[in-house]
Amino acid sequence: MEINNTQNNSRESVESSKKDEPIQVRATISCPSCGYKKKFRNQFLRKDLELLIVAVKVFEWLTCNKCGDLLKLDLDFNF
Repeated sequence: MEINNTQNNSRESVESSKKDEPIQVRATISCPSCGYKKKFRNQFLRKDLELLIVAVKVFEWLTCNKCGDLLKLDLDFNF
């Protein structure tokens, strides 16, 4: 009997189906000094997670147009 192979195949199919599902992200950009606040929503595939990491690293240096302080980024993920 090949019970173990069947269990492994079903796990692999569940894990591969998760890779195809999009991850929904809600980003809130705010300024702690002047009260500026902006919200964005987007979704991406799990295989594109590296693109999000690059975007967050770039965001680290963004400043507020009104007062010049560094902006704060809050991310909410729905898997």
